[in-house]
Amino acid sequence: MRYRLTFIAGLALGYVIGTRAGRERYEQMKKSARQFAQNPAVRNTAESAAQSGRDLAGKAYHAVSEKVGEKVPASVADRVRSLRDRGQNGEDDWGTSNT
Repeated sequence: MRYRLTFIAGLALGYVIGTRAGRERYEQMKKSARQFAQNPAVRNTAESAAQSGRDLAGKAYHAVSEKVGEKVPASVADRVRSLRDRGQNGEDDWGTSNT
């Protein structure tokens, strides 16, 4: 699925860059993309995918930490802990919320 989305994004980008339809067509496509991105169903799907990714990353962290145990340097463990704590408050460095 990821490769299909990458292909479609590349195809759209190539069309925008290579088109000779002019600024009007570009603005029309930009407006359509904005409407698509602001669609509640699209936003909910993107957020659920992001949440699934965070859940899987957390599971992977626990699985790896159980196997690695005390071999992880303290500086790495502190960094991971700070990143995890920062994600809990609902804000990230980009100024967007996780809701």
